Amino acid sequence: MQFKELGKTGKMVSTIGLGCEHLDRKPYERVKEVIDEALNHGVNLLDVFMPGDEVREFTAKALGARRKDVLIQGHIGATDINQQYDISRDMPTVKKYFEKLLRLFGHIDFGMLFFIDSEEDFKNVFETEFITYAEKLKRDGDILHIGFSSHNPVTAARVIETGTVETVMFSINPAFDMLPAELQNLDQVEEEKRGEILRGIDPIRANLYKLCTRKNIGVTAMKILGAGKLLSPEHTPYEKPLSLNQCVHYALTRPAVSSVLPGCQTVAEMQSILGYFSATDAEKDYAPIISSVKNDFAGSCVYCSHCQPCPAGIDIAAAHKYLDIAKLDEKNIPPSIVSHYTSLAASPANCTACGNCEKRCPFDVPIIENLKYAEKLLR
Repeated sequence: MQFKELGKTGKMVSTIGLGCEHLDRKPYERVKEVIDEALNHGVNLLDVFMPGDEVREFTAKALGARRKDVLIQGHIGATDINQQYDISRDMPTVKKYFEKLLRLFGHIDFGMLFFIDSEEDFKNVFETEFITYAEKLKRDGDILHIGFSSHNPVTAARVIETGTVETVMFSINPAFDMLPAELQNLDQVEEEKRGEILRGIDPIRANLYKLCTRKNIGVTAMKILGAGKLLSPEHTPYEKPLSLNQCVHYALTRPAVSSVLPGCQTVAEMQSILGYFSATDAEKDYAPIISSVKNDFAGSCVYCSHCQPCPAGIDIAAAHKYLDIAKLDEKNIPPSIVSHYTSLAASPANCTACGNCEKRCPFDVPIIENLKYAEKLLR
């Protein structure tokens, strides 16, 4: 297992976590064996979105004394009315369901403001008692950090700019990243128009990841498989489906992403996801798939590391991440970005302009020129 710091929270999270949603309505024995498999391989981040009593109780029971070894994402505003999951901003209802969660787990590490996707969602959270309730939970130690979940990059950026949150769970995969901001899932895209819409990474989504890095907001990724569509020859929007390893790697190479949270409902599924750590670089490489829309990516680094290895040892993808973030506002570059850049193991100043990287880049990125500009901007 590998671990990354989750933004400014100071918490180290496993780069592969577990979304527990698909354990809902499974027998206790199944819940326990999946959670045991995850924990036995170093998984320490669990998302407990589900508001149903049984699955929450089974999850807490399966953790037992190992609760202290994991970090829990619990959602404020997720409710279960007559076994129908829903969003609520009605405070008595919100408190009822979240306080049940607290009784089961003792405290919640990341209290997530649930499902903020629209202007209405934003107002119903940040202009009501909802946010004051979350802040009180944090003051009282019932939650340790305030986060939120979202599928909309415009609304997510607005939430981050409030300065209230430290982490976000966001839907991330290469197809979603190519959708215009107003579209939030592949089902909204008509089959005959996919070729028109999936034409390079949407700048609004790209800028959200950069904003998270600038603000040191930790990102956990959901929907990394696009509900399985990206793995399916029948439903993939690309010329051929991506693999599990490619989907995991894509999400983990986005700026600010610390962990992916796949929904696993069997031990076999958990093992398949964990196989990422033994996969080769070639098996993780997503560039050959998304380069089917190469012309629309031309000149833009997607952090795929096809340019490696660099004879001078430069981490070219990391240098480009910091450069891209700095270019958002060149007059107000966060000191942390400068620090990360200057701390790279091999300085981009060591570039010899040999051109090996540019020959290998699938997206015609002017790497040598960019590294020179990064040195000018960040050193």
